[in-house]
Amino acid sequence: MPVLDLSPQLNDNLWPAKAFAGEVVPFGATAFREGHDAIGVMLYLTAPDGTQTQHPMRPGAPGTDRYETQVRLDLQGSYTYRVRAYADDFTTWVHNAAIKIPAGIDVELMFLIGSTLLASAGKDLKRPTVERRLFAAAAKTLANTRLPLAVRLAVVTDPALAAAAVVRPLASLDSFSAERTVRVERTRAGVGSWYEFFPRSEGAVRREDGSWQSGTFRTAAARLPGVAAMGFDVLYLPPIHPIGRSFRKGPNNTLDAGENDPGSPWAIGSAAGGHDAIHPELGTIDDFSFFLDAARTEGIEVAIDLALQASPDHPWVTEHPEWFTTLPDGTIAYAENPPKKYQDIYPINFDNDPAGIRAEVLRLVRYWIGVGVNIFRVDNPHTKPLDFWEWLIGTINRESPDVVFLAEAFTRPALLQGLAKVGFQQSYTYFTWRNTKEELEEFFDGLAHDTADFLRPNLFVNTPDILSEYLQFGGPAAFKIRAALAATAAPTWGLYAGFELYESVARPGAEENIDNEKYELRPRDFAKAEALGRSLAPFLAQLGRIRAAHPALRQLRNLDIHSSDDDSILVYSKYLSGEFTDDGRTDALIIVANVDPHSVRETVVHLDVTRFGLPLGSHFEVEDLITGAVWTWSADNFVRLDAFTEPVHILHVRIPQVPNQNGLAE
Repeated sequence: MPVLDLSPQLNDNLWPAKAFAGEVVPFGATAFREGHDAIGVMLYLTAPDGTQTQHPMRPGAPGTDRYETQVRLDLQGSYTYRVRAYADDFTTWVHNAAIKIPAGIDVELMFLIGSTLLASAGKDLKRPTVERRLFAAAAKTLANTRLPLAVRLAVVTDPALAAAAVVRPLASLDSFSAERTVRVERTRAGVGSWYEFFPRSEGAVRREDGSWQSGTFRTAAARLPGVAAMGFDVLYLPPIHPIGRSFRKGPNNTLDAGENDPGSPWAIGSAAGGHDAIHPELGTIDDFSFFLDAARTEGIEVAIDLALQASPDHPWVTEHPEWFTTLPDGTIAYAENPPKKYQDIYPINFDNDPAGIRAEVLRLVRYWIGVGVNIFRVDNPHTKPLDFWEWLIGTINRESPDVVFLAEAFTRPALLQGLAKVGFQQSYTYFTWRNTKEELEEFFDGLAHDTADFLRPNLFVNTPDILSEYLQFGGPAAFKIRAALAATAAPTWGLYAGFELYESVARPGAEENIDNEKYELRPRDFAKAEALGRSLAPFLAQLGRIRAAHPALRQLRNLDIHSSDDDSILVYSKYLSGEFTDDGRTDALIIVANVDPHSVRETVVHLDVTRFGLPLGSHFEVEDLITGAVWTWSADNFVRLDAFTEPVHILHVRIPQVPNQNGLAE
């Protein structure tokens, strides 16, 4: 029998599919046979520790011959799987007997076929003794012509027989698919809340001449409790290395930097060192280790930037000029993304001395892993060859499986997805530019169902380079809406410092903040803003608590889009069956968002309640986790969302929890 179109798999198993520890993964296959006899389909799964399990696959959409099941993958490492299709002799007999016997057609023949089939199962020593006895007794009942017809017919619909036949089918004509691989990475590869700040701005002080004195790793450590209080568990630092003087950029990307202008951290390298050095104003390697320890105490992992480029002052420029592109006039090409120009940065030419470049980058990554860093945010990976990243990430993850690479890949879909396929654990996405209901529905559905086998989105709401028009002109409501969407739609999201202060003034002609922190120090008084009620931090902390309490939000593939009668009311749900939660309790949430930050919207939302575990026609209670309000809902519900007060409902569906035989809820 054909067993086709296995999922998850990538490009005919050219690369392994991806999951993270604790992720619920849907498995699928297309299988069929000639004629009308029933078939069964079974998933055979081998875990990294060698444990083998089997999982019955159920029919998907009618008429598609698609079979599906879901499995939670808990162990880090490589799982392998294959799919078995078989003639389901028991189900075929039950179907035929249930029709023919009541109709008086081939009655004794149907009983004979059944008794022969069940007697054979009763002699199968691979089955448990209780099960063999069950089948043997049923076979005798079918064969006993002295018993009333109704007694013999009851065997056909016996639920105990049906249940046993699902676990260990009565099968023939076995057909197996090829084997496929799913690489399961640590949970942090797929679940996390990221916060970005520039350590030089944290604790910076004014000099007598009015310029700023850089903060250090030790002063920046004072900000860590505030970051943790908002629920963030990953802190991303822009490059922490020495910054070049040549062509240093001044405020707002000007070409005229003053003596005390700090320059862009991405212009890496000076006489003080390159990618394996720390900027002297930030401190020493011991100070950085102190910072890492302080972060761990707060439950935060630190991610650093891996930006493979150089200032004109980087030691590489004199030691390895062949690593750069020399133009016909003898100058070295600087970085450009027209109309943007980065005169302070030389890009690496990976076609020149690829072996030497690979050896150096591998040395650098190993060095920072040795210091204690296990997460790297990679700058502009789409400007480097894919085979380089496939080699680097593969090499590092074989040595250090816990290391995570985030791709800052704002590029074409094929290239963005290609980076994910060759190994990047996470990727920035187009989220910042998806703002309307229609755009977000298509975007979220694609992330959850089209690319989830290989691409894990990190939904950053802003970056030092990106201040979207939505945030520029949407006011505080826009900030609240975007944070709520990012924190609930995907298990990994993030923001850049200043977002909680509603920083929204753009540099003229650019999609980024004015007085950009890339080019100057930006100390912020977070505590004062919060005391004055001018901070989003309390709402972000509330989102953090909601994410921590609801395992459905820590899954990617369980997002389902629902509908509303308003073109600005977005509706989606996240559902996790008690079969897959640690405490056996189901978890279901409905997110209803007014994505127009300038309006009050009233409409009716329409739900497919079966998508979060309830039967059609159900009435159920929902609790708004933002306000605490409780309502009784059904499939169709009136909502009113005021963008200026509470533009988003995050509704917890109160599903009755039925204790199972072990005392757990299911």
